[in-house]
Amino acid sequence: MTNINVLDPGASPLDYYGFELRRLREAAGLTQRQLGEIVNYTGSLVGQIETARKLPTPEFSERVDAALGADGLLSRLVVLVMRSQLPAWFQQVAELQARATEIYSFEMGMVPGLLQTRGYASAVLGALDDADLDDRTAVRLDRQRILDKGEPPLYWVVLFETALYLEIDAPETMREQLAHLLSFERNPLVNVQVLPFKAGAHAGMTGSFDVYRFASDPTIVYTEGYGSAHPTANPETVKDCSRRYDHLQAAALSLKDSADLIRRVMEDRYGDQVA
Repeated sequence: MTNINVLDPGASPLDYYGFELRRLREAAGLTQRQLGEIVNYTGSLVGQIETARKLPTPEFSERVDAALGADGLLSRLVVLVMRSQLPAWFQQVAELQARATEIYSFEMGMVPGLLQTRGYASAVLGALDDADLDDRTAVRLDRQRILDKGEPPLYWVVLFETALYLEIDAPETMREQLAHLLSFERNPLVNVQVLPFKAGAHAGMTGSFDVYRFASDPTIVYTEGYGSAHPTANPETVKDCSRRYDHLQAAALSLKDSADLIRRVMEDRYGDQVA
């Protein structure tokens, strides 16, 4: 357990956040319990965050910033905290996603992290290891904030039809996840195409991959292994994967037909009538 008296703000972003939270609270002359009452959280939670034993959330940060007149300090810090909690091998990828102006994803077997619901993400992350599952799920969902920022990237997903049928967790979890995909139907910056089984052999047979494009930096292709990330700006790899993605988009159903298929799967497999 971290001792508040020896908490080192330079040890990690989480420690720095806790240090700043305590400093701001004490400067306002409030106890942990009093601050908790103001922002509608328990004093115990405030104490756990101050001692780097619990992850803060964006909502907690916004409330405390407002309550203590911190001018958005904690809301800025929580972005660093969340990114620091990602697996070390994935942190560079998260930074690439946050900087990209265009993201193109091909997924073979499941919904990509940027579009996952809480229940779906928790089931995926907890398949083999449920340690700190709530915090790990919160960290994954926090990455989705890039889709809501002032200038979000264009995000295009080609999803193999398998992902619609692979039952992750309970039927209710899949129903919620498919409904979440449909919620982007009229969002021109988030586009979901389904590559149907009937497409047969396709340009993505070798596996899932992402293509990240930037305003002024070279395009990067990202592939993933077990516990490892493989980003590359190699021109030949970028050219090959860009061409593959073009073929995948051409072989996939249109945006409208993709949404219609997702609706049919919800109705037929999970009994939901979706407008």
